[in-house]
Amino acid sequence: MMRVYQLARRLNLSSGKLLKLLTSLGIEAKSSLSSLSSKEVRQLEELALKKRKPSLKAKKLLSRAPIVTLLGHVDHGKTSLLDAIRQTAVAKEEVGGITQRIGASEVEFQGKKIVFIDTPGHEAFTAMRAHGAQVTDIAVLVIAADDGVMPQTVEAIDHARAAKVPILVAVNKIDKSEAKSDQIKRQLNKYDLTPEEWGGKTICVEVSALTKEGLDGLLEMILLEAEMLELTGDPEGDFKAVVIEGEMDRRKGPCSTLLIQEGSLKIGDILVGGASFGKVRALINWKGKKLKEAGPSAPVIVLGLSDIGTPGGIFRKVESERKARQLAETTRIEERAKSLTKRDKITLETLYQEQVKEKKALDIILKADTQGSLKALRDVLNNLEDEEVRINVVHGGIGEVNKSDVLLAAASKGIVISFNVGTFSESLTLAKDERVDIRSYQVIYEMIDDIKKSMQGLLEPRYEEVEIGEVEVREIFRIPKVGVVAGSYITVGKVVRGSKAKIFRGDEIVGEGVVSGLKRFDKDVSEVLTGLECGVNVEGFNEIRKGDLIKVYETKRVG
Repeated sequence: MMRVYQLARRLNLSSGKLLKLLTSLGIEAKSSLSSLSSKEVRQLEELALKKRKPSLKAKKLLSRAPIVTLLGHVDHGKTSLLDAIRQTAVAKEEVGGITQRIGASEVEFQGKKIVFIDTPGHEAFTAMRAHGAQVTDIAVLVIAADDGVMPQTVEAIDHARAAKVPILVAVNKIDKSEAKSDQIKRQLNKYDLTPEEWGGKTICVEVSALTKEGLDGLLEMILLEAEMLELTGDPEGDFKAVVIEGEMDRRKGPCSTLLIQEGSLKIGDILVGGASFGKVRALINWKGKKLKEAGPSAPVIVLGLSDIGTPGGIFRKVESERKARQLAETTRIEERAKSLTKRDKITLETLYQEQVKEKKALDIILKADTQGSLKALRDVLNNLEDEEVRINVVHGGIGEVNKSDVLLAAASKGIVISFNVGTFSESLTLAKDERVDIRSYQVIYEMIDDIKKSMQGLLEPRYEEVEIGEVEVREIFRIPKVGVVAGSYITVGKVVRGSKAKIFRGDEIVGEGVVSGLKRFDKDVSEVLTGLECGVNVEGFNEIRKGDLIKVYETKRVG
């Protein structure tokens, strides 16, 4: 069987351009060509001569290695598969066989390089997106042949799609007697990942990390996908690199693994990224070999920086260490200020304003108690779409709202809707840090009403009154041009000028107003605390009597 890449080499074309030519001739193929006549091959050669364009090199752009991330359910063999590919013992060194930190490695196959980012699952993948770094070109979805599609597999699919990254499926552990590849492919069909051999567009490769069966086929398919994406980088362009991981080495000091996206990096260059800066003292590849220079798609450990880089952080070159120090200090000050304000929270109330400005979709992470509820909610949300607002369920799952859901919402600038399920405490903390709105419902119609109102720009923010103080009225003074002033004593809490006030006579509310004036002796003050006397003027109610109780409230937003 002739492979697409083999024919592409023969015709001196990229696989992507060859596929376009095949389509123009009415031949559908993505990875293999089961039957091509000699006449069709000659036709392709003639078309290739006509369509061949100047090389990328002539445009000062060079083909670069694809950046690949392995995603999937825990213990489905992501690290073991990568270990088998790069023939190292990383998996055995890591606790429990589960990846502990982000690493990057480079392998060569058929004379071309592929860069693998070994992440601890899709949470880290999405956390980098949440910080603004889009690193991955291709996602390899690893599924154990003896286990099938699991909840985290579905999460990984949704995370990859939210990042708009093409998905290639690796069915792992086919050496096991319990392997059920066809069943897995049927399951994938439910998630619009129909295998090529079943008439779909998803490349599925059967592999075994243990016996290394199918690994060449997997790497071949990754290179084919990369050629279709026509990935390029400019080694002479403005330098830009993303932090993949960072650690503090006792002997070497701060070490940051950078993945170069544009330009080149060499020893002596001066970098700044966030609050970290410095002159590059050494460049080390994933095998520990020292380099003099590195270009696009190369992962390198950089020594000489003032601090550890944050995963997802961007590094750029500057002309002097003085300039780098100034930029780093400015960033440090800005980060300190940002820690107080954080990013704008995406809520149902802000949706309409977003739509007016950019007409974006409302991205929703949906969690429910049962599959039946989840399907019903999806159907309802799909029916709520209109010409102005598109509702996009980025991910739907069963069970409580977890950290992965919050990270996906943060990266997608979406909201989380939970139906009849709770939220883990650590997820609430993360949601607060990431400014993610989590909406909980027990009644489906309440959810529908809220989303409808938000789409129409009618959803009012929710507030509640919180009592902050109680005041006992002991004397009444009538002052010209001011009105009634209540000589008062603060029994509980405090009184703040501008607060709402309710006047009680016994158990009955006799009036409401706003605290427009506060005096301590002859001085105007903004607030008075418990145990002190003061004069209180309530605008909106002049019938205050001696013995009345004034309760003071603040209005706080709760949703």
